[in-house]
Amino acid sequence: MTPASRTARTSRQAARLVAGSPAIAEAHFRAEALPYHPRLRPDGWLNLGTAENRLVQDLHTGPPPRPLTARETRYAPLYGTPELRDHLARHLADLAGGPVDPEDLVVVAGATAALDVAATALCDPGEAIVVPTPCYGAFDTDLGGRSGARLLPAPPDEEDGHALCVRSVDRTLAEARRDGVVVRAVALASPGNPTGQVHPAAELRELAEAAARHGVDVVADEIYAGSVFGPRPFTGLRTVAAEPDRVHTVWGFAKDFGLPGFKAGVLHTTDPRIRAAARALAYFAPVSTHTQSHLTDLLADPARVRAFLAENRRRLGASYARAAALLDTFGIPYVPARAGCSIWADLAAWLPRPGFSGERALWREILDRTHVSILPGEAFHAPRPGWFRVCHSLDAALVEEALTRLGRLLTPKGAPHGDARHRPATPAGPARPLV
Repeated sequence: MTPASRTARTSRQAARLVAGSPAIAEAHFRAEALPYHPRLRPDGWLNLGTAENRLVQDLHTGPPPRPLTARETRYAPLYGTPELRDHLARHLADLAGGPVDPEDLVVVAGATAALDVAATALCDPGEAIVVPTPCYGAFDTDLGGRSGARLLPAPPDEEDGHALCVRSVDRTLAEARRDGVVVRAVALASPGNPTGQVHPAAELRELAEAAARHGVDVVADEIYAGSVFGPRPFTGLRTVAAEPDRVHTVWGFAKDFGLPGFKAGVLHTTDPRIRAAARALAYFAPVSTHTQSHLTDLLADPARVRAFLAENRRRLGASYARAAALLDTFGIPYVPARAGCSIWADLAAWLPRPGFSGERALWREILDRTHVSILPGEAFHAPRPGWFRVCHSLDAALVEEALTRLGRLLTPKGAPHGDARHRPATPAGPARPLV
């Protein structure tokens, strides 16, 4: 068989998925391959690029797992066991407010799968989803990888800063209609990722109204709903929408409970057509019956769940405060966060040259010289170069080591950088590793 004939056996869709592998995933596995240890591997890698909540793992210690039952080895409804959906309905009602019918929940293998299911149920290939930016970096793959939908970024107006800009969404929808582009939905993360913003109820209501005016649905990734540590409470988008049947929300156990490896997420939709399609698509992404049984036990005691989430919020807030103080020490600007696992940091002053090519060059230098993984704003459709997502939800000593390495690279000896915009980030001569 010739190389050409081997290549021809790969579908165009498969080739597109391989080419579009998220930078988030690639950076994660590179950093995790040789992790830092203060004694055994002091020059190892520190992963501040992946938004894993590692602050609550000790809260999952408890009695030994009960024995595997025969029922847990058998097929169950592929869109979730009745018991888990009952418990999830109660939990989601507590998080977002408003009643939740278990029959409107579709349990699949993670929030990624839930986003994929929602987009595939809504969109035909070539149709579009409008996304306020900056946005979650895997939206391109999660929403478009299998559905064939394309994302239309809606960057914020300058005066809006990092708030949700409904005017931009409305304008992007109008421009798409003018250009003959079929838009099926608006998608956003709420709370925001990567910015850590908690959207006010009024802005979410305005977004739902704008989508309704243009006749499109809304997909809300609410995976950080239980990870808000700032003063503004979380608002579920469905609770403020005049047409809740056109709002489809996604949640999962990865962030609030620190269980990304369990790969369990849920789509909540009250549109019977979307629900039927989602149940059919769940055939391709079910969660193991044993995992569902464990998660059912996890949610069985509402008082324990509320105490768990309260401690999660406390730890996330403390972790954010420590990381923000380190950035302040090195004179690194950032957007104050109110939720989630990350900080949106502004490194534009250290770009070696203008544009996103300068951002990519700085990212490579940070990786190569400090062995610290943070993610560049280009991966999040940032409106300008220089933004980086810095995750902090892991052991405080690891965050301190990583941000100290980063600070020493950017500001030698920790001194404030002054006005360093577009100056070279490396000294004259060959760049030397800092680890």
